Amino acid sequence: MLRTKKALVNIVVALFGQILGLFVSFIARIYFVKYLGAEYLGLNGLFTNIISILSLVELGIGPAIVYSLYRPLAENDIQKVKSLMKLYKKAYTLIGIIIFIVGLLVIPILPLFVTNKANIIGLEPIFVLFVINASISYFFSYKRNLIIADQYRYVATIYRYSFFIFLNVLQIFILFLTKNYLIFLIMMILCTLLENIFVARRADRMYPFLKKKNALKLDKGTILEIKRNTSALIFHKIGGVVINSTDNILISINLGVIWVGLYSNYLLIITALHTMIGQIFTAVTATVGNLVAVESKKKSLFMFQVIYLANFWIYGLCLIGLFLLINPFMNFWLGKQMLISMDVVSFILINFYIQGMRKTVLTFREASGLYWNDRYKPLFEVTVNLIVSIILVPHYGLPGIFIGTIVSTMTICFWLEPYVLYKHGFHSPLKPYFLKYIYYLIVLLVAGVITHEVTSLIAEESVISFIFIALISLSLPNVIFLIFFYRTKEFQYWFNLFKSVFKKRMQKK
Repeated sequence: MLRTKKALVNIVVALFGQILGLFVSFIARIYFVKYLGAEYLGLNGLFTNIISILSLVELGIGPAIVYSLYRPLAENDIQKVKSLMKLYKKAYTLIGIIIFIVGLLVIPILPLFVTNKANIIGLEPIFVLFVINASISYFFSYKRNLIIADQYRYVATIYRYSFFIFLNVLQIFILFLTKNYLIFLIMMILCTLLENIFVARRADRMYPFLKKKNALKLDKGTILEIKRNTSALIFHKIGGVVINSTDNILISINLGVIWVGLYSNYLLIITALHTMIGQIFTAVTATVGNLVAVESKKKSLFMFQVIYLANFWIYGLCLIGLFLLINPFMNFWLGKQMLISMDVVSFILINFYIQGMRKTVLTFREASGLYWNDRYKPLFEVTVNLIVSIILVPHYGLPGIFIGTIVSTMTICFWLEPYVLYKHGFHSPLKPYFLKYIYYLIVLLVAGVITHEVTSLIAEESVISFIFIALISLSLPNVIFLIFFYRTKEFQYWFNLFKSVFKKRMQKK
């Protein structure tokens, strides 16, 4: 119950923060486009992706150490936690310095990535500010991750979104007064530094032993475990960064930086939803890590199935809503000049669902420390993705890039990730997982078709009709999902959990 309570608090705070942050992001994007234009918007997305590639320097040592923290935290082994945090501090300080140096070395080749920079001033100084922001983010984050590993993610989340909202308000004010992108980025660096300092000070108050210098040397077994997981995570890190961070680079090189700007508006919505939903899974990762460390395989498998139902329910609902609402919303938000055709958007949304349905498997894999068993998977995934994307993008444009991601995911990740989890984590046959995946897909298609047919009766394009379609998109699929799932053990678990929480709330009142 303590694990459940911590997970629920983390989820509620994360969702509230993400919704508030998303609202502020939409407003900030309006002012960004108004005062700086699509070129700088595209440059912002491009440089963000390049910085993500630089993060390969981290090599996965962070997640490896966080995994090593789960058991000593559960067992209150303070000495081992201190030793792990000492190693963590040294590693992340070195990583921050290396990222800064490597970032500066990238500057001479920047023109290769920006094919159309007619209206962009100060390309190199802009990139330097991105590099500085990335490097300083590592200097205190090891303390943030201790809070997260101890199942108190909501503490870090509150600081994260408080500074995020403050930053966006400040940047809107800067754009209104100066229309200067460099000052805009300097404010980003300032807020990153302040947020990290505040979180580090909070960690010192929560864990006073962090101030003590008498950390013991780690035992050989723990060091070997960290090295083994880190060596495996190197491949996962490469795969994740290349898959998630090369799209804007390929778009910029082949189609121009303006297309990066157009896609980035859709990406803002998609990423916001991924992040919002991801907050749920991230919030429960430490809880799952604690569960895996102390409970049976049978209980872990059941909890996987419970979370997997929630995974489908959330992503299925989002997918239906996005298909019906994303382009009308984009029209109201930024205007028709910022729209991408629905044919192209469909590939973006299919990829959104496919990637989203991996969340539960990846959460349990991370919490179980199963990095080694599929360490070479990302190399095959990256190879297929890049080959297909590079071949298709000159002929099909944006869809070619998304098809590359879809093909690589379905031919490699779709079967290999659950295979590793079920074989090495649950020691259970894999067939029920795939049968459930297919069943969920059938339910999604039924709910999607019915919802589309109902909303197609609303032909008028107006704010009122948009609201009606949104209400139908939120309610009707939920009713259909309920009809299909209300008798399942997984749904009954969630129902009883929320009923118990509600009763306790009422008793306190």
